[in-house]
Amino acid sequence: MNEQHQDERARICDAIDRLLASKPTRSDGSLTVVALAIEADVHRMALQKRHADLKEAFYARVRAETHQTPEVERRLRKDVAQLKASLKAARDSEAEAWSRAEQLVLAAAVLARRHGSGGQPAPLPNNVIPMPVRDC
Repeated sequence: MNEQHQDERARICDAIDRLLASKPTRSDGSLTVVALAIEADVHRMALQKRHADLKEAFYARVRAETHQTPEVERRLRKDVAQLKASLKAARDSEAEAWSRAEQLVLAAAVLARRHGSGGQPAPLPNNVIPMPVRDC
């Protein structure tokens, strides 16, 4: 690791301590990654990419020391719950569509058998116009 990398890590660790002690110097003091990046004076993406382990350690300490769930996790849990409900509704709708399709196929088979016995095509209802068959 180079010196800049070590310096960033030290600033992040100090910023974690300040935020958890409710003594922010640069940020609004919220327990989020954005506030941590501001407090540590590092770019948020540096925290997300190069120092992901410190980000996870920060969230672990937030859970352990404040006994609260980080805002990001609460938001994600809410989104996951909504997506699960949406997926369940979609699966229920799909199952209902398959059931209707099966019923229609069975009804068509019964009608075809009932009206098509004897090798003759079933008579067409009054509102159906037969399409002429064209040879290509």
